[in-house]
This record gives sequence, C-alpha cells and structure tokens, in this order.
Amino acid sequence: MKNDGLAIASMVLGIVSLVMLFFPILGWLAIVTAVVGLILGINAKNRIKANPQELGGMGMANAGVVMNIVALALIVLGMIACGALIGTMSQI
Repeated sequence: MKNDGLAIASMVLGIVSLVMLFFPILGWLAIVTAVVGLILGINAKNRIKANPQELGGMGMANAGVVMNIVALALIVLGMIACGALIGTMSQI
C-alpha cells in the first residue's frame, strides 16, 4: 500500500504555511499555500476513504488539514490584530 501523494503534499504545504507566518514578507503567500494545502488534504482524505486497500496516508492527510486550518486561523488573527493596531494608531 502506498501513501497518497495529495496527503504528502497537503502535509508539506501545511508545514510551509506555518513556517512562512514567521516572515512578514511571505505572510501573504502563506494564505495561498494554506488554502491549496487544505483543498489537497480534503481531496486526499476522500480518495483514501474511497480506496482504503490501495492508498494509505490518512494520518498525513489529517495532519495536513489540521496544520492548514491552524495556519489560516493564525493569518486571520494576525490580520485582525493589524487592523486593530492601525485603527488605534489613526485615532491618536
């Protein structure tokens, strides 16, 4: 049984998205990688459920989905924090 390539790609994109959050210039690219990784992870989970005898990697697909959701949540929180900071600074 081989691992699904989409599951591996989702997990890698989740790791890349989380790492990119530490670099302000790459933060916008993290949105793209997180969304693509989330889509790949969901597709991988569906493919693995459809062919459990041929494909493995459900754990990697789950990890990819979770990491990409966490990355998107951190991006949204960061945008809210930046918006609040800009709003506060404009009132001074």
